[in-house]
Amino acid sequence: MKILKYLLIIIVPNILIGQKSWTLQECVDRALEMNISIKQSKLDYAGSEIEKQGAIGNFLPNINIGSSHSWNVGLNQNITTGLLENVTTQFSSMNLNMNVNIYGGLQNVKRLHRANLSILASQYQLEDMSENVALLVANSYLQILFSKESLAVQELQLDITLKELKRIKELVVAGVVPKGDLYEIEANLASQEKTLVDAKNSYYLSKIALAQLLLIDDYENFEIANESYDIPISDVMNRTPEEIFSYAVLNKKEIKIFETNVEIAKKDLEISKALLKPSLSAFYSYSSRIGYSDRLVPTGEIGYTPVGVVEGTGERVIAPYSKMGIASPLSFSEQFDLNAGQNFGLSLSIPILNNLSRRSNVNQTKVNILRSENSLLQKKLDLENTVNQSFNDAKGAFKAYEASQKLVDARELAFQYAQNKFEVGSMNSFDFTQAKQRYELAQSELIRTKYDYIFKLKVLEFYFGVPITVK
Repeated sequence: MKILKYLLIIIVPNILIGQKSWTLQECVDRALEMNISIKQSKLDYAGSEIEKQGAIGNFLPNINIGSSHSWNVGLNQNITTGLLENVTTQFSSMNLNMNVNIYGGLQNVKRLHRANLSILASQYQLEDMSENVALLVANSYLQILFSKESLAVQELQLDITLKELKRIKELVVAGVVPKGDLYEIEANLASQEKTLVDAKNSYYLSKIALAQLLLIDDYENFEIANESYDIPISDVMNRTPEEIFSYAVLNKKEIKIFETNVEIAKKDLEISKALLKPSLSAFYSYSSRIGYSDRLVPTGEIGYTPVGVVEGTGERVIAPYSKMGIASPLSFSEQFDLNAGQNFGLSLSIPILNNLSRRSNVNQTKVNILRSENSLLQKKLDLENTVNQSFNDAKGAFKAYEASQKLVDARELAFQYAQNKFEVGSMNSFDFTQAKQRYELAQSELIRTKYDYIFKLKVLEFYFGVPITVK
C-alpha cells in the first residue's frame, strides 16, 4: 500500500551520531547475558555440577590424619627421685584413619545417576529460561515497532492537518468557506496534537520496558535498528495443531524438565530402598606417640640388695639387680617406630529396625513419583491447550489483519474523495474531519493487527522450534 510505503520511508530514528541501534538478535543476546533469572539458572546448573562431584567422591575412601600435643602440669612422680613433685611433662600423638565403603546397596552408584539427572534437569531449565526470555524480548521489541509506526501515522496526519489548516485559512480570507470550518480544523488539530503526545509517550515507555529488560540505564538514547518489518511468511500456519503439539511435547525443554523430575523421583526411590540393605565397610588405623620426659635405663652394673635372712643362722640373703641411670628421651623417629600400632578390620551393619524411618522414606518417595507423573501429565495437557490456543489466536489475528487492510484501502479512497470535495468547497469541514479521523483509526488498527499477528505467529513458531526473528 502507498501509505505503508510512505510510513516506512518517514520512520527515521532520532539517533545521536555514533549511537548504537539495537537489532532484535543483539537484544536477545544481551538479555541472555544479563538477565537475572538466567544467571540464577546458571548458578543452579553449577550447583548440580558440584552435587555430581560429591557423588563421585562417595566412591573414594575416607582418610583422616590427626595429631595432638599435650602438657601435663601438676603433681607427678619424679622418675629420678621417686618422689611426688610438681613437674611438667609433654606428650605427642599422631594417627591415621581410613574407611572404605565396600557395599551399601549400590547407594553410591544410584546417587551418581541421580546427580547426572539433576545436571540434565538444570540444563533443561536453563535452556527453557533462555527461550522464554528470548520470546519476552521479541514481544517488547515488537511493541516498540508498533509504537514507532503508530507515532509515524500520527505525525503524518498532523502534517496533513497543518496543510489543510493553511489552505482553509486562505479560503476563509477569500470568503469561499465559512469561518466555522476553520474552527473545526483547529479543534481537530488540537486533538491530533494531543494524540501525537500520547503516541510519543507510548513509544518512549515501550523503549524503557525493553531497556529495563536488557538492564540498560540510558533510556533516552536507547534505540532499536531502523529496519522495515512486513508480515512474515511462515510454514507453521500450514501445520495442524496436532503436528505442532507432537513436536513440542517431544522437544520443548519445559516438558523435558518434568520428565527428568520423574526420573529423579524414581532414582530417589532406588536410593531409599538401598538404605534397607546391609552395608559392609573396611577400616584401617595407624597411630604412635612421643614422650619428652627423661627415662630410666640400665647402666650395665650389677648391684645387690638384701631380701631377707636365713632362719636359724641369721645370715642375710641378698639378690642382684641392674643399676638404673637417668637418660634423655629417645629421638622422635625412634619413639615413633617403637610406639607405633595398627588396627584394621571389617564392619557389617544390617538394618533391622530404625523407628520405621527408612521404610517411611521409601513410601514417601513412592508418593513423590506419583506426584511427578501427575505434574508431567498436567504439563502436557497445559501445553496441548496452549498450542491450540496459540494456533487459533494466530489464525484469528491474520484474519483481523486482512480485514484491517481492506478497511484501510476503503478508508483511504473515502478520505481522498472527501479531500477532493473539501478542496473545491463541496464538503464542510466537519464531514471532512470525520472522514479523516476514520482513515486515521483504520491506519492505527492496521498497525495494531499487524504486530498482534506477528507476535502470535512467533509464539506459535516458538512451540514448533522455529528460531525467534521478526523479519
